Amino acid sequence: MKKKKIAGWPVDQPLPVGKLDTDLLKETVFSHILHLRPEVLVRPGVGEDCATLDFGQYECVMSTDPITAAISEIGRLAIHITCNDIASNGVEPLGIMLAMMLPIGTTVGEIETIMMQAQEVAGSLGVEIIGGHTEITPAVNRPVIVSTAIGRTLSGGSQKAENMRPGDVILMTKQAGLEGSGIIASDFADQLSAVLTEEEIAEAKGYLNLVSVVKEGIAAGKMGTAGMHDITEGGVLGAVWELSEIAGVGVELEEDKIPVSDVTRKICEHFGINYLRLISSGCMMIIVHPDREQAVIDAIHAAGVDVTRIGHVKEHGASRVLIGGDGISREIDPPESDELYKVVK
Repeated sequence: MKKKKIAGWPVDQPLPVGKLDTDLLKETVFSHILHLRPEVLVRPGVGEDCATLDFGQYECVMSTDPITAAISEIGRLAIHITCNDIASNGVEPLGIMLAMMLPIGTTVGEIETIMMQAQEVAGSLGVEIIGGHTEITPAVNRPVIVSTAIGRTLSGGSQKAENMRPGDVILMTKQAGLEGSGIIASDFADQLSAVLTEEEIAEAKGYLNLVSVVKEGIAAGKMGTAGMHDITEGGVLGAVWELSEIAGVGVELEEDKIPVSDVTRKICEHFGINYLRLISSGCMMIIVHPDREQAVIDAIHAAGVDVTRIGHVKEHGASRVLIGGDGISREIDPPESDELYKVVK
């Protein structure tokens, strides 16, 4: 007798580390969300990082995410990751809740370090830590933090990727692989000492100070976009695939125009991973109508953030491709397990 399958996976087959693939997510998670309320304006979907609720004059924007792969900077990243999601809607985050599951053996000093990191970032973003949960548990063997952020905007003020249309411009802030490079350099500095100088390792560790996209998200949102996505698990290619999936459009990216540092290239070459599929928190992908491109670029630059045009949107149903430096067009596949998990095992 044939084994039952869901989205092509045998029901008893162990899954790989990382986010569920798109089809499996749809079949095992989204298909079971059946009770719908009229106050919910934006619901779970591929590429949708935030829920939006109707609060009359205002919209409440919420997002939740875990930090599982980082150790040394987990408190800082826990704040950044969900505040970035809120900012991807062009909304300022107001509050955040942290649920911390810590392994047996965790010390008081380690908890204090995590919270000092979290408060430092929260204070810099103007976000209040409004609640959460903390426990020591045998259920985990390394720290896990789940953060939930909340933002507010006037009704109709949230940016939506469903507004993408053919001819729109694809912009990207900062450089690919920021968070992944920072995590690897922080947790595997000894291994990298064979291929990077001390200055280069310090540079990579410093990338974790750049993982917020709140400035550019709010700046671009004021100008008006056709959708934004902070580039997290799955990297640049994962983010553009998810955005295009929301709107059902094709995209074309130019590999030579995607910014990446020499240090990130060296780290990825050493570990045999692809920086275009490496978690890149701190980078925002922004879709804009051509008549608003310069206004959005100017606003982002005024916020002190670098931004680069890396591609454009194609017609509905068209292919999603990356034009390589060799001129060859390659299909962009749906995101799978992030490249970081090939290093952090």
